[in-house]
Amino acid sequence: MLGQLRTRIVLGAVAVAVVGAGVWYFVIRDDAPAPVSLETAVSSVEDATATPTAPPAAATSTPEPTATAEATATEAPASPPEPTPTPTPTPPPTEEPAPTWPDDPTGEWVVSEAGETFVGYRVNEELASVGAFTAVGRTSAVTGSLVFDGAAITAVEIEADVTRLSSGDSRRDNALRSQGLETGTYPTASFSLTQPIALDAVPAEGDSIAVDAVGELTIHGVTNEVTIPLEGQRTGGYVVVVGSLEITFADYGMETPRAFIVVSIEDFGVMEFQLVFEPA
Repeated sequence: MLGQLRTRIVLGAVAVAVVGAGVWYFVIRDDAPAPVSLETAVSSVEDATATPTAPPAAATSTPEPTATAEATATEAPASPPEPTPTPTPTPPPTEEPAPTWPDDPTGEWVVSEAGETFVGYRVNEELASVGAFTAVGRTSAVTGSLVFDGAAITAVEIEADVTRLSSGDSRRDNALRSQGLETGTYPTASFSLTQPIALDAVPAEGDSIAVDAVGELTIHGVTNEVTIPLEGQRTGGYVVVVGSLEITFADYGMETPRAFIVVSIEDFGVMEFQLVFEPA
């Protein structure tokens, strides 16, 4: 009887520990990135293109002659010392210079590797024994371009590799291969501008603008016309753009993903992106 009681106490303690660990991982450890913002996007570009400070040169010293060496020198003629080879300093890695703002900004601009370009999602979940949790997944495997004719942005083409979406939880990421986005079947998502975005003037350095982009959004093999609110800013030789749009899963033929730990998931999510462009 006493042995059974001890077993129950041990099992109860293990259960509490497991639940506590789950609460810590999903709630206390809820370190999901904040929603996209223009300020954060511009900072990522400035940090990525900041000129690194070269470390100070290491000081060298000439060793003092030892007493033994001096005594030996008086006993026999010393042979001329072998010249010490001068070490060749390792040159610092070369970095591509950041682009400067072109005199003529018209033409094609392409997605740059500077900053943190990404496309991602935000979905609210209800987890068993935990509560509400916001799942955030992002992929930096993004390619694309825009075309500016001096008065309007006339073309935008963006494509994201959604097979490389990462949420920090491999179980969730793996589930998306066969549920929800079904990335194993539909590996990319894309946006294509269908109406020009008129600009009154080229923004000055540091000035931000807000515009709407009308185009075709393709997710899960389904294409819908959408209007995405955008914010953009010129910084250095780059153009930084952020935006987000609420997506109803059923509109793109997606079923809500299911998992044993997930009590419920909202039938919609937020598609968000941060894009950095440079002259082609």
